[in-house]
Amino acid sequence: MAASLVPDFLESEPDAGTSADRGPGQAAPARTRTINAWDGLPLHVHEWGLPRGQGRLPLLCLPGLMRTGADFARLAAGFAAERPIVALDYAGRGRSGRSRKVQRYAAEACVTDVLDLAAALHMPRVVAVGTSFGGILAMGIGAVRPTLLAAVVLNDVGPEIGSVGLEAIRRFLAETPDLADLEAAVRHLKHWLPDLGITSDDGWRDAARLTYAPDAGGKWRPLWDAKIARLLDAPVPDLWPFFGALAHLPVLVVRGGKSQLLLPETVERMQKEHPGLRVVEVPGVGHAPTLAEPAVHAALAHFLDELD
Repeated sequence: MAASLVPDFLESEPDAGTSADRGPGQAAPARTRTINAWDGLPLHVHEWGLPRGQGRLPLLCLPGLMRTGADFARLAAGFAAERPIVALDYAGRGRSGRSRKVQRYAAEACVTDVLDLAAALHMPRVVAVGTSFGGILAMGIGAVRPTLLAAVVLNDVGPEIGSVGLEAIRRFLAETPDLADLEAAVRHLKHWLPDLGITSDDGWRDAARLTYAPDAGGKWRPLWDAKIARLLDAPVPDLWPFFGALAHLPVLVVRGGKSQLLLPETVERMQKEHPGLRVVEVPGVGHAPTLAEPAVHAALAHFLDELD
Protein backbone atom coordinates (compact mmCIF):
# COMPACT_ATOMS: atom_id res chain seq x y z
CA MET A 1 0.00 0.00 0.00
CA ALA A 2 0.96 3.64 -0.34
CA ALA A 3 3.27 4.96 2.32
CA SER A 4 3.53 8.74 2.17
CA LEU A 5 1.90 11.29 -0.05
CA VAL A 6 3.38 14.31 -1.79
CA PRO A 7 6.53 15.68 -0.11
CA ASP A 8 5.87 18.85 1.88
CA PHE A 9 8.20 20.89 -0.31
CA LEU A 10 5.93 20.24 -3.32
CA GLU A 11 2.56 20.80 -1.67
CA SER A 12 2.42 24.54 -2.30
CA GLU A 13 4.43 24.75 -5.49
CA PRO A 14 2.50 26.37 -8.39
CA ASP A 15 2.08 24.26 -11.50
CA ALA A 16 3.82 26.63 -13.89
CA GLY A 17 5.26 25.69 -17.22
CA THR A 18 8.73 26.46 -18.44
CA SER A 19 9.95 29.03 -20.94
CA ALA A 20 12.97 27.09 -22.13
CA ASP A 21 14.87 28.71 -24.97
CA ARG A 22 14.44 26.13 -27.74
CA GLY A 23 11.55 26.17 -30.13
CA PRO A 24 8.54 28.40 -30.85
CA GLY A 25 5.92 29.62 -28.43
CA GLN A 26 5.70 30.10 -24.69
CA ALA A 27 4.95 27.48 -22.07
CA ALA A 28 1.29 26.77 -21.50
CA PRO A 29 -0.13 26.85 -17.96
CA ALA A 30 -1.73 23.54 -17.08
CA ARG A 31 -5.03 22.64 -15.57
CA THR A 32 -4.28 20.08 -12.88
CA ARG A 33 -6.12 17.37 -11.03
CA THR A 34 -5.38 14.39 -8.81
CA ILE A 35 -6.70 10.90 -9.42
CA ASN A 36 -6.37 7.87 -7.19
CA ALA A 37 -4.35 4.94 -8.52
CA TRP A 38 -5.42 1.32 -8.10
CA ASP A 39 -3.62 1.16 -4.73
CA GLY A 40 -4.87 4.51 -3.47
CA LEU A 41 -1.72 6.43 -4.34
CA PRO A 42 -2.54 9.96 -5.56
CA LEU A 43 -1.39 10.69 -9.10
CA HIS A 44 -0.95 14.26 -10.34
CA VAL A 45 -2.29 15.00 -13.83
CA HIS A 46 -1.56 17.97 -16.11
CA GLU A 47 -4.05 19.00 -18.83
CA TRP A 48 -3.76 21.57 -21.59
CA GLY A 49 -5.68 22.56 -24.67
CA LEU A 50 -9.25 21.76 -25.60
CA PRO A 51 -11.47 19.88 -23.17
CA ARG A 52 -11.33 16.13 -23.57
CA GLY A 53 -13.86 14.94 -26.12
CA GLN A 54 -13.39 18.02 -28.29
CA GLY A 55 -11.08 18.65 -31.21
CA ARG A 56 -8.67 16.12 -32.63
CA LEU A 57 -7.10 13.04 -31.11
CA PRO A 58 -5.70 13.77 -27.63
CA LEU A 59 -1.99 13.60 -26.90
CA LEU A 60 -1.15 11.40 -23.93
CA CYS A 61 2.32 12.56 -22.86
CA LEU A 62 4.56 10.21 -20.90
CA PRO A 63 7.71 11.72 -19.34
CA GLY A 64 11.11 10.23 -18.65
CA LEU A 65 12.09 8.01 -15.74
CA MET A 66 12.45 10.73 -13.11
CA ARG A 67 10.67 13.51 -14.98
CA THR A 68 7.19 15.00 -14.61
CA GLY A 69 4.32 15.92 -16.87
CA ALA A 70 5.34 19.58 -16.66
CA ASP A 71 8.08 18.79 -19.21
CA PHE A 72 5.40 18.92 -21.92
CA ALA A 73 4.18 22.48 -21.29
CA ARG A 74 5.88 23.93 -24.37
CA LEU A 75 4.83 21.03 -26.57
CA ALA A 76 1.28 21.65 -25.36
CA ALA A 77 1.50 25.33 -26.28
CA GLY A 78 2.01 24.38 -29.90
CA PHE A 79 -1.06 22.14 -30.14
CA ALA A 80 -3.47 23.42 -27.47
CA ALA A 81 -5.73 25.17 -29.99
CA GLU A 82 -6.64 21.95 -31.76
CA ARG A 83 -6.67 19.05 -29.29
CA PRO A 84 -6.55 17.98 -25.63
CA ILE A 85 -3.12 17.23 -24.14
CA VAL A 86 -2.72 15.18 -20.95
CA ALA A 87 0.46 14.32 -19.04
CA LEU A 88 1.09 12.36 -15.85
CA ASP A 89 3.45 12.57 -12.91
CA TYR A 90 4.16 8.89 -12.34
CA ALA A 91 4.11 7.52 -8.81
CA GLY A 92 7.16 8.76 -6.94
CA ARG A 93 7.67 11.73 -9.22
CA GLY A 94 6.57 15.35 -9.02
CA ARG A 95 3.40 15.86 -7.01
CA SER A 96 2.29 12.24 -7.14
CA GLY A 97 2.44 10.08 -4.05
CA ARG A 98 5.42 8.10 -2.80
CA SER A 99 5.55 4.41 -1.94
CA ARG A 100 7.76 2.28 0.30
CA LYS A 101 8.13 -0.28 -2.51
CA VAL A 102 10.53 0.60 -5.30
CA GLN A 103 8.72 -1.75 -7.71
CA ARG A 104 5.71 0.57 -7.43
CA TYR A 105 7.78 2.94 -9.59
CA ALA A 106 8.71 0.36 -12.24
CA ALA A 107 7.43 0.15 -15.80
CA GLU A 108 4.76 -2.48 -15.17
CA ALA A 109 3.09 -0.43 -12.43
CA CYS A 110 3.37 2.77 -14.48
CA VAL A 111 1.70 1.12 -17.48
CA THR A 112 -1.21 0.16 -15.24
CA ASP A 113 -1.44 3.74 -14.00
CA VAL A 114 -1.43 5.12 -17.55
CA LEU A 115 -4.18 2.73 -18.63
CA ASP A 116 -6.24 3.67 -15.58
CA LEU A 117 -5.68 7.35 -16.32
CA ALA A 118 -6.95 6.94 -19.88
CA ALA A 119 -10.06 5.16 -18.57
CA ALA A 120 -10.66 7.71 -15.80
CA LEU A 121 -10.45 10.62 -18.24
CA HIS A 122 -12.56 8.84 -20.88
CA MET A 123 -9.87 8.76 -23.55
CA PRO A 124 -10.52 5.59 -25.58
CA ARG A 125 -7.94 6.43 -28.26
CA VAL A 126 -4.85 8.60 -28.02
CA VAL A 127 -1.55 9.52 -29.61
CA ALA A 128 1.06 8.46 -27.06
CA VAL A 129 4.08 10.77 -26.85
CA GLY A 130 6.77 9.08 -24.78
CA THR A 131 10.13 10.53 -23.79
CA SER A 132 12.76 7.94 -22.82
CA PHE A 133 11.11 5.77 -20.12
CA GLY A 134 7.76 7.10 -21.35
CA GLY A 135 8.49 5.68 -24.80
CA ILE A 136 9.15 2.28 -23.24
CA LEU A 137 5.76 2.56 -21.54
CA ALA A 138 4.16 3.41 -24.89
CA MET A 139 5.66 0.25 -26.39
CA GLY A 140 4.33 -1.72 -23.43
CA ILE A 141 0.86 -0.27 -23.93
CA GLY A 142 1.07 -1.34 -27.57
CA ALA A 143 1.54 -4.90 -26.34
CA VAL A 144 -1.12 -4.99 -23.62
CA ARG A 145 -3.75 -2.49 -24.85
CA PRO A 146 -3.18 -1.87 -28.57
CA THR A 147 -6.66 -0.43 -29.12
CA LEU A 148 -5.78 2.60 -26.99
CA LEU A 149 -3.12 3.78 -29.42
CA ALA A 150 -3.80 5.64 -32.65
CA ALA A 151 -0.09 6.43 -33.09
CA VAL A 152 3.11 6.73 -31.09
CA VAL A 153 5.89 9.29 -30.82
CA LEU A 154 9.12 7.88 -29.36
CA ASN A 155 11.33 10.67 -28.08
CA ASP A 156 14.97 9.60 -27.95
CA VAL A 157 14.24 6.01 -27.08
CA GLY A 158 14.01 2.70 -28.87
CA PRO A 159 14.12 -1.03 -28.22
CA GLU A 160 17.85 -0.91 -27.50
CA ILE A 161 19.37 1.37 -24.89
CA GLY A 162 22.90 2.64 -25.45
CA SER A 163 25.13 1.48 -22.62
CA VAL A 164 27.03 4.76 -22.35
CA GLY A 165 23.81 6.75 -22.13
CA LEU A 166 22.34 4.35 -19.58
CA GLU A 167 25.42 4.60 -17.39
CA ALA A 168 25.22 8.41 -17.54
CA ILE A 169 21.62 8.24 -16.29
CA ARG A 170 22.71 5.90 -13.49
CA ARG A 171 25.41 8.34 -12.40
CA PHE A 172 23.03 11.29 -12.52
CA LEU A 173 20.38 9.47 -10.47
CA ALA A 174 22.98 8.46 -7.91
CA GLU A 175 23.52 12.17 -7.23
CA THR A 176 20.57 13.38 -5.15
CA PRO A 177 21.99 16.46 -3.45
CA ASP A 178 20.27 19.13 -1.42
CA LEU A 179 21.29 22.19 -3.44
CA ALA A 180 21.70 25.57 -1.79
CA ASP A 181 19.60 27.59 -4.24
CA LEU A 182 18.37 27.80 -7.82
CA GLU A 183 21.77 28.82 -9.16
CA ALA A 184 23.37 25.79 -7.49
CA ALA A 185 20.74 23.62 -9.16
CA VAL A 186 21.64 25.20 -12.51
CA ARG A 187 25.33 24.48 -12.00
CA HIS A 188 24.52 20.90 -11.06
CA LEU A 189 22.48 20.39 -14.25
CA LYS A 190 25.13 21.99 -16.44
CA HIS A 191 27.73 19.63 -14.99
CA TRP A 192 25.72 16.43 -15.40
CA LEU A 193 23.62 17.23 -18.49
CA PRO A 194 25.71 19.58 -20.66
CA ASP A 195 24.10 18.45 -23.94
CA LEU A 196 20.54 19.58 -23.30
CA GLY A 197 20.91 22.14 -26.07
CA ILE A 198 20.06 25.05 -23.78
CA THR A 199 21.75 28.30 -24.79
CA SER A 200 20.54 30.92 -22.30
CA ASP A 201 20.69 31.43 -18.55
CA ASP A 202 16.90 31.65 -18.39
CA GLY A 203 16.63 28.34 -20.22
CA TRP A 204 18.90 26.66 -17.67
CA ARG A 205 16.91 28.12 -14.79
CA ASP A 206 13.71 26.80 -16.31
CA ALA A 207 15.28 23.37 -16.72
CA ALA A 208 16.35 23.45 -13.08
CA ARG A 209 12.82 24.36 -11.97
CA LEU A 210 11.53 21.32 -13.86
CA THR A 211 14.04 19.09 -12.07
CA TYR A 212 14.27 20.44 -8.51
CA ALA A 213 12.08 22.34 -6.05
CA PRO A 214 12.83 24.20 -2.82
CA ASP A 215 11.89 22.63 0.51
CA ALA A 216 10.73 24.54 3.61
CA GLY A 217 14.34 25.31 4.48
CA GLY A 218 15.15 26.69 1.05
CA LYS A 219 17.23 23.74 -0.17
CA TRP A 220 16.52 22.61 -3.73
CA ARG A 221 15.79 18.88 -3.91
CA PRO A 222 15.01 16.47 -6.77
CA LEU A 223 11.40 16.03 -7.86
CA TRP A 224 11.65 12.25 -7.62
CA ASP A 225 11.96 9.65 -4.91
CA ALA A 226 15.62 8.66 -4.65
CA LYS A 227 14.61 4.97 -4.60
CA ILE A 228 13.93 5.21 -8.33
CA ALA A 229 17.68 4.88 -8.93
CA ARG A 230 17.45 1.25 -7.80
CA LEU A 231 15.31 0.42 -10.83
CA LEU A 232 18.41 0.76 -12.98
CA ASP A 233 20.19 -2.03 -11.12
CA ALA A 234 18.16 -4.60 -13.05
CA PRO A 235 19.26 -5.65 -16.57
CA VAL A 236 17.39 -4.07 -19.46
CA PRO A 237 14.96 -6.62 -20.93
CA ASP A 238 14.65 -7.36 -24.64
CA LEU A 239 12.41 -4.56 -25.87
CA TRP A 240 12.27 -5.53 -29.55
CA PRO A 241 9.07 -7.61 -29.12
CA PHE A 242 7.41 -4.56 -27.55
CA PHE A 243 8.53 -2.39 -30.44
CA GLY A 244 7.08 -5.05 -32.73
CA ALA A 245 3.70 -4.43 -31.12
CA LEU A 246 3.73 -1.00 -32.82
CA ALA A 247 4.12 -2.47 -36.32
CA HIS A 248 0.54 -1.62 -37.30
CA LEU A 249 0.72 1.95 -36.03
CA PRO A 250 2.12 5.22 -37.38
CA VAL A 251 5.32 5.89 -35.42
CA LEU A 252 7.48 9.02 -35.32
CA VAL A 253 10.93 8.80 -33.74
CA VAL A 254 12.68 11.90 -32.45
CA ARG A 255 16.42 11.56 -31.83
CA GLY A 256 18.86 13.98 -30.25
CA GLY A 257 21.82 14.21 -32.62
CA LYS A 258 24.25 13.75 -29.71
CA SER A 259 22.18 11.13 -27.89
CA GLN A 260 24.06 8.21 -26.39
CA LEU A 261 20.83 6.50 -25.37
CA LEU A 262 19.21 6.11 -28.80
CA LEU A 263 22.04 5.23 -31.18
CA PRO A 264 21.95 5.66 -34.99
CA GLU A 265 22.31 1.92 -35.57
CA THR A 266 19.25 1.30 -33.40
CA VAL A 267 17.24 3.76 -35.49
CA GLU A 268 18.41 2.02 -38.67
CA ARG A 269 17.19 -1.35 -37.40
CA MET A 270 13.90 0.23 -36.27
CA GLN A 271 13.37 1.53 -39.80
CA LYS A 272 13.98 -1.94 -41.22
CA GLU A 273 11.55 -3.52 -38.77
CA HIS A 274 8.95 -0.77 -39.28
CA PRO A 275 9.24 0.46 -42.91
CA GLY A 276 6.77 3.30 -42.35
CA LEU A 277 8.75 4.72 -39.43
CA ARG A 278 9.44 8.44 -39.59
CA VAL A 279 12.51 9.99 -38.00
CA VAL A 280 13.47 13.56 -37.14
CA GLU A 281 16.85 14.36 -35.60
CA VAL A 282 17.74 17.43 -33.54
CA PRO A 283 21.40 18.35 -34.18
CA GLY A 284 23.58 19.29 -31.23
CA VAL A 285 21.18 17.96 -28.60
CA GLY A 286 21.70 14.96 -26.37
CA HIS A 287 19.15 13.09 -24.30
CA ALA A 288 16.47 14.22 -24.70
CA PRO A 289 14.92 16.81 -27.05
CA THR A 290 12.13 18.91 -25.53
CA LEU A 291 9.80 18.25 -28.52
CA ALA A 292 9.34 22.02 -28.83
CA GLU A 293 12.30 22.47 -31.22
CA PRO A 294 11.12 24.00 -34.52
CA ALA A 295 12.05 20.95 -36.62
CA VAL A 296 10.31 18.60 -34.19
CA HIS A 297 7.24 20.80 -33.98
CA ALA A 298 6.96 20.84 -37.78
CA ALA A 299 7.43 17.07 -38.07
CA LEU A 300 4.96 16.38 -35.30
CA ALA A 301 2.37 18.78 -36.76
CA HIS A 302 2.62 17.01 -40.13
CA PHE A 303 2.45 13.60 -38.47
CA LEU A 304 -0.68 14.54 -36.52
CA ASP A 305 -2.37 16.22 -39.50
CA GLU A 306 -2.08 12.97 -41.46
CA LEU A 307 -3.61 11.02 -38.58
CA ASP A 308 -6.56 13.38 -38.21
